[in-house]
Amino acid sequence: MAGVDKLFIPLEGRPLLSWCVEALERCPLVTQIAVSVACDQMPAVERMSRERGWEKTWIAPGGLRRQDSVASALCALGDVDWVVVHDGDRPFLDEQLVERGLLAARETGVAVACVPVKDTVKVVDGEGVVVTTLDRDVLRAVQTPQVFRADIIRHAYSDIEQTVTDDAMLAERLGYVVRLYEGSYENLKVTTPDDLLVAQSIGRRWSERT
Repeated sequence: MAGVDKLFIPLEGRPLLSWCVEALERCPLVTQIAVSVACDQMPAVERMSRERGWEKTWIAPGGLRRQDSVASALCALGDVDWVVVHDGDRPFLDEQLVERGLLAARETGVAVACVPVKDTVKVVDGEGVVVTTLDRDVLRAVQTPQVFRADIIRHAYSDIEQTVTDDAMLAERLGYVVRLYEGSYENLKVTTPDDLLVAQSIGRRWSERT
């Protein structure tokens, strides 16, 4: 994002981070929220929490890796039955997405939002030569929320050394069955300036219907 702190970028007059936090604040199924952010961001997020009237939310110090930040947030939570992990830079979270995740997770203890892959995906070697073309029909792009029975995610985080790109990978490596459920193409992650342009368009539509 060219050095811009995306969590504080205005989106329809609200900080980007506030979109998903306030969706969880409104959700009656959610009792506690732990927002894990870099230590130097904590005062700004704490101020945002006070100004916007967040009532369920605690601010936790983040770590160097994603998994370090999630572990910190887990420590901030009290006694809960289920844990919903969501990226703060995915603003378009709604109650239905959380409900679908919790419902799916009841089957196996772990459920992950996903959408079908639109593009053809090829595996290449180190020289950029195609090795094989994957069957798009069996590919899914993984999103958050990722929903876990609390004992499973705490087990997954009890002893980890390797770096992982999402929390469900930890559960997979321990032998847990991960259930996929329907995500949303609007549930994008704001990573680049182009993503922000798309988010602004989606944000206008969401603001108009609320």
